Amino acid sequence: MKAQSVQLDLNQRSMESRDFEAGLRRMIVGQDEAVRAIVDLYEVFRADLNSPGRPVGNLLFLGPTGAGKTRVVEAVAELLFGSANAILKVDCAEFQHSHEIAKLIGSPPGYLGHRETNPLITQESLEQYHTDNLRISFLLFDEIEKASGALWQLLLGMLDKATLTLGDNTHVDLSQTIIFMTSNLGGSEIAELGAGGMGFASAVQSDTKLQLNQKVERTAVDAAKRRFAPEFMNRIDKVVVFHALQSEQLEKILDMELRNVQKRVLETAKGRFLFRVMPAAKEFLLREGTDLKYGARHLKRAIERYVVSPLATLLGTGQVSLGDVISINWNGMEPRLVFSKEEPEAKIVPCNWMVTETSETSAARHSNGRGVVIPPTAAVMQ
Repeated sequence: MKAQSVQLDLNQRSMESRDFEAGLRRMIVGQDEAVRAIVDLYEVFRADLNSPGRPVGNLLFLGPTGAGKTRVVEAVAELLFGSANAILKVDCAEFQHSHEIAKLIGSPPGYLGHRETNPLITQESLEQYHTDNLRISFLLFDEIEKASGALWQLLLGMLDKATLTLGDNTHVDLSQTIIFMTSNLGGSEIAELGAGGMGFASAVQSDTKLQLNQKVERTAVDAAKRRFAPEFMNRIDKVVVFHALQSEQLEKILDMELRNVQKRVLETAKGRFLFRVMPAAKEFLLREGTDLKYGARHLKRAIERYVVSPLATLLGTGQVSLGDVISINWNGMEPRLVFSKEEPEAKIVPCNWMVTETSETSAARHSNGRGVVIPPTAAVMQ
């Protein structure tokens, strides 16, 4: 009797991988291809099936500035290790000359001051965030197109053999490392493809969006092939092109950044209060924070200028105190936002507000015995 075969489901992921992917999608807006590439590498690593003698993965992120290339790497580190700083970052703009490579690997013995030159990349620095359950490192080469020839030679060996020889002839093992590289190559050409400009895209029909995305990918990859040698491109496991951000994605990024500001306010020692941002104020921030050159970075600067700085002034002058609820609005005329303190009876939190505090005990702890009650569900915005 012929044995029957059972078809296996290749779309099924482990619970750990599903949780990891869901966490990334909560933190990253509009870059699904980058999320999928990282989750695939992570799943191979957790299954202990990554290629021996090579890094866990070599990823090249291409796209315009402000599209979120570096933020993706920070989000991965934050999700897995609890800190966006759990990455070893090499700013290639600081290594544009061959002699500067000593800052990266240290000077060889016999050179003046070689003992005082501490290498940036060491085994200890790569493994400082390792835990008993997770031993993986993240190495980021930012703006790789600015690297000197000496750095390129080092990088080729790292991508291929997962090893780096330092100036004192010690070796760094990169076999448990994902190497990320970012580049803005093709950014100006990509800006010309979308009417929304660099980092952004105007609203177009779905079929036109697909065609635009395909053109963006071809433009970015062609720019990389013109700039980078074939031996470098052949060592890349995945080239990910970051696409333009749509208006609805910018709105999500705005909400995420405002939540981060509220978290900072609740953690400050001078006063813990709540604020909510009205739709008109959000519209103002999106208008002021949309920049064709700097992408989503300009949105963060707009929040710092129009929200954080005024809140700091209110704190410094004692106009807000523990337990207050501040309403932020825009009158549609002035180039600034309007801040007002809600009356005590208006401090009841609607159920559709975003939650940042969830316990009565936390509110009582923050009151410092002064009788001020912070609502159990503290809100950032409507």
